[in-house]
Amino acid sequence: MPRPAARAAGRDGESPAVGEEGSSDEDPPNSFVTEASQSAVCCSYRAKQILLSSDLETVVPHPQEPQNLDDSSPASQFSLVYWPHQCEVIRDRVEHIDWIPTTPEPLYTPTGLEMMPPYQTPDKGTVIYLGEEANKNSCFMYSRVRGLCPLKQILSQKEDNTLIFEARFESGNLQKVVKVNEFEYQLTLRTDLYTSRHTQWYYFQVSNMQAGMPYRFTIVNFTNRNSLYKRGLRPLLYSEADAKKHKVGWRRTGNEIKYYKNNAGQGGHQYFSLTWTFQFPHDLDTCYFAHCYPYTYSNLQEYLVAVSKDPVKSTFCKIHILCHSLAGNIVYVLTITNPPESGKGTKRKAVILTARVHPGETNSSWIMKGFLDYILGNSGTAQLLRDSFVFKVVPMLNPDGVIVGNHRCSLTGQDLNRKYRSNGKKCYPSIWYTRNMIKRVMGEHDVFLYCDIHGHNGKKNVFMYGCERKQQAKSPYMHPHVFPLLLSKSCPDKFSFTDCRFRVRKSKEGTGRVVMWKMGINNSYTLEASICGSKLGCRQSTHFDMKDLESIGQHFCVALLDYCVHNETQGVETQHKIFQVPDPVKKVKLPIAASAKQVGGDSSSESLTRDGKGNHEKPSVSQEARKSVCHDMIPSTRENVCSSSFNLVSQKMKKHNSKSVSKSAEKTFQYLKGHDRSTKNNSKQEERKMKERLPSKSTRPKKTRTASQDINFGKSKSCQAQDTPQFSVP
Repeated sequence: MPRPAARAAGRDGESPAVGEEGSSDEDPPNSFVTEASQSAVCCSYRAKQILLSSDLETVVPHPQEPQNLDDSSPASQFSLVYWPHQCEVIRDRVEHIDWIPTTPEPLYTPTGLEMMPPYQTPDKGTVIYLGEEANKNSCFMYSRVRGLCPLKQILSQKEDNTLIFEARFESGNLQKVVKVNEFEYQLTLRTDLYTSRHTQWYYFQVSNMQAGMPYRFTIVNFTNRNSLYKRGLRPLLYSEADAKKHKVGWRRTGNEIKYYKNNAGQGGHQYFSLTWTFQFPHDLDTCYFAHCYPYTYSNLQEYLVAVSKDPVKSTFCKIHILCHSLAGNIVYVLTITNPPESGKGTKRKAVILTARVHPGETNSSWIMKGFLDYILGNSGTAQLLRDSFVFKVVPMLNPDGVIVGNHRCSLTGQDLNRKYRSNGKKCYPSIWYTRNMIKRVMGEHDVFLYCDIHGHNGKKNVFMYGCERKQQAKSPYMHPHVFPLLLSKSCPDKFSFTDCRFRVRKSKEGTGRVVMWKMGINNSYTLEASICGSKLGCRQSTHFDMKDLESIGQHFCVALLDYCVHNETQGVETQHKIFQVPDPVKKVKLPIAASAKQVGGDSSSESLTRDGKGNHEKPSVSQEARKSVCHDMIPSTRENVCSSSFNLVSQKMKKHNSKSVSKSAEKTFQYLKGHDRSTKNNSKQEERKMKERLPSKSTRPKKTRTASQDINFGKSKSCQAQDTPQFSVP
């Protein structure tokens, strides 16, 4: 019989009460009231009975009666962390400081001399650490607060210089360690709980080291054939001594890095090894290694506590309970919007953001943090966005997976980002309630944009996946390329528009992006950020740090503002109103100044700058500044505009009559007269027409233009009397 899991209010003695329940998204949010309690207040929690469903997920256990909550329920308390009953968890609290390197950290450059240590069977070494097997139990049974208190984990350590490993803390992942020789260790990662798959995320502690000695670690059970470790990714190292003495946090480490196929495997899966050498900076230090910058469930709760205590932020940010996870952890949803002015009941559009459906993609949480920092800030841009939209934010969709250190799955052993079509309310509560919440929001607001934030382990740069129909809507506002394009213009050294894809594959039909698109949200995206770094401009061959990831969330807000046009009499209107065409017969080319081929410089109309503390800031947006944000990308409303869709300038158009087009023209995203380029014959006809319109080489004026000059394009007779549309060169 499963044992009941006690639910406690607060964390480490702190249990802030977060407001009162509001009846509407646009009701003035109540102020947040917080209290500190020295002792945890416990209440009874019903034991979770395990049933096997015959009509939904036949092999996945689920609680008999999950919490029937949605985002109308206020988060009246911040919960302690719930673990599966069999998990041992150390009682020492693991904390890290935030630190940003003064210069971007370079990727590793292979020398060709890297070693490839073979897989060593346990009988050829000494097992010094052994964690709980992920699939020892066939399924999740029940949870307990803080997990089991473990015994000391030291195995067969006869010599004082043997390293001591530990990973039984929040988000930790390490299964086994074999000591091969004095300074060489073979590590095995734990698969996702209740599965035999998904080994990528690692996060563990090491102590009892000697400084300056050449250690080698080899992780032997990766399953991905293609890894960014092949392309320069380096592991992360954190030293508690450096953090205390020098205020230095996570930094890249490792030499002789090699990712290769080894001589081991299991269940038909071939294993791959990652090996690297390094030196510890201090004797008898406590250090940590990680695949990416950790961001735990407790980190999120601490952030939300700070928001709830802030007297300003708490007036426009309501923290609610969306539901409880399978283990009983709270899934939070934030509603962010300015209280409407008295007598002005404006109908606001909604923007929905989610993150961390895959636990090992920790960079998605850092992007989400950057977004929240910006949208909850006091800049003119943030205030304008809060006046214009209702933001619904689910910052952590899979808290159970994050807590136990999974890479991809929840405690069902399933990928939640393939379950948005499922009716498994009991198995996948966070997904079911998120979809239900979005349906309800769609009934109350026009949903302007949906975005699910992820990390990517196979590609560099930041990019987006969107959804595109074969017959795309005529309105540019409806076109899925617009927002990613604006984001690429806002941060050209990180975001790559050319890496974006808009095809809907059958294997992705259960993802949040595709399901929301089919529900009617035209701007439905997955934002992908590389675990590694960028290959663009001045950030080429460098790693992303925490501030880089946070800046992506800030640039997201900038691009969202660029997607809007300020009108003094009508407030903030979206671009589709400006692109509405009264006369669809007249068709002209509509150039949009934006970068399609990435460059190193910042080409945003309003660039983010860093203040003295290294934080990204954006100047307040005056009325004229807001008008100029989209001046280069939106034509005069006097122009009658119609176009079936927009296209990148074809690579075939780089030269006209053997003369190269300027680089600014190559980077320009423009509307092409005529049909969509998806029809090859039509696109070729358009190219021939464009070539015919250009003057021949002999008659072409011999005038040299610089990259900073505007480029005027010829117009059709239907717009001769209008102002000449122009490019502004990024």
